[in-house]
Amino acid sequence: MVLITGVGSRIGFPRASTRSALSAVSLLALGACSGPAADELDTGSVTQAVSCKKAAAVGEELFETAFPGTNGRSCATCHVLADHAVLKPARVADLLATNPTDPLFNALDADDPTAAELTYEHLKKGLVRVVLDLPDNMDTLDPLTGEVNTPPDRKIAVWRGVPTIENTAITAPYQFDGREATLQEQAQGAVIAHSEGGTVAQADLDAIAAFQMAEFSSNRAKYVAKKLKKGVPVENIPRPELRMDELTPAQQRGLDIYNASCEPCHGGATTNLIVDREVHDFALPELKPDGSGNVLFDTSVTPPTPVLADRPNDEFLNLGIANLTAFGQIGFPGIFTSDVEMPQYRFRFYTDATRTVPTADLPPIPEFDPVTFQPLLDENGAPIVGPNFTPQFFSTDPGRAAITGDPHDFEAFDMPPLRGIANTAPYFHDNAAETLVDLVNIYSRFIIQFFPMLNRPLVNPPEEGSVFPESFTPEEKADLIAFLEIL
Repeated sequence: MVLITGVGSRIGFPRASTRSALSAVSLLALGACSGPAADELDTGSVTQAVSCKKAAAVGEELFETAFPGTNGRSCATCHVLADHAVLKPARVADLLATNPTDPLFNALDADDPTAAELTYEHLKKGLVRVVLDLPDNMDTLDPLTGEVNTPPDRKIAVWRGVPTIENTAITAPYQFDGREATLQEQAQGAVIAHSEGGTVAQADLDAIAAFQMAEFSSNRAKYVAKKLKKGVPVENIPRPELRMDELTPAQQRGLDIYNASCEPCHGGATTNLIVDREVHDFALPELKPDGSGNVLFDTSVTPPTPVLADRPNDEFLNLGIANLTAFGQIGFPGIFTSDVEMPQYRFRFYTDATRTVPTADLPPIPEFDPVTFQPLLDENGAPIVGPNFTPQFFSTDPGRAAITGDPHDFEAFDMPPLRGIANTAPYFHDNAAETLVDLVNIYSRFIIQFFPMLNRPLVNPPEEGSVFPESFTPEEKADLIAFLEIL
């Protein structure tokens, strides 16, 4: 892999002395570096500005250099800075053809790490293997027999995309499941999990965090970070695209569509705030107390309506993307990862770590009409269906639930910021959408229409080439993409 040239020579530090140079960097001031580069802030301190710039520069050097005792991977091996710090499928394919010995192609991320001849079809989709420790109150189940088959080491593996480090100054926690609270924790976890290294010095982690905090997709994102740095509440920060850009008619129409259909979950100037709790709560149904994992319905009304879980402080959401990926594994069209094998899991949740009293099996055993594919009804006339409201045979990724052990977090993920989205394809936690067009198509066909409070009537007939009803017309899709491209 050809990495961006290190910054050591530009700041007067030869590569060999990067770590010793940290003593010259005032990392005590790093807390003031957790935003735009300090020289762009009204800090009133030239020394602090220089210190923050040096910390970020040293951090960039560390970001691009493999730590001793690792498998040769650096942060930049997967977060490719030339590609806005994501892992592009085209780059992986090209690199595999030209330099198959690059550290990226470690057996860790081979399709089958134990195979005699390693292949990398998942990597060529921009996916890396993420190994997670099961919470103490969870087991894995055989999807066919329902028998407990939890591995002895209580670990599971899922395939996930590589999120960008740009704009991390305006969003936390980190990783798609929010398992890392700080960038330092994220970096240390990555060194252990993906570089097979050990404990990294705190000063090095702080410097890497300073570098990441100074990376932005645009001046619009930097403007938001500056306002946050000055203590402006996020709800009071003006939208920079209205302040800094003169929108074209198409972009303005796209903004109107964004406001109505995207902002409820990608709201605020940071574009990662769930601002419509009705939308959020609608996607978090309560489960029956019988341990089945099926949704609890209020049958006192006609038709029966799902009982919603009481989770006012939850900021994660199940939009059904993992469910779509699972369908892709059995031939459902339109998912970028349909032609690579994804995990097939079922999970049992218990009341506590003794794992004696089950509370839910997810996804639940589907009960449906084989002709209409509609869920069967229970004795009270309510659908027998899991939290995705459709028959589901297995899960490819439990999402946040693998961190919290809470069945309400099943297949729920963090709301990522949309700033810079035009440069960070593929999309979703598992790269289900290859392009921005694919992304908008998935929302139009499989997400927006299932949230009635968004008030988007279906477009008939379906768009040419698709059998699915749409929430957006082709013209509306084009306008929305025009706006997303300037975020």
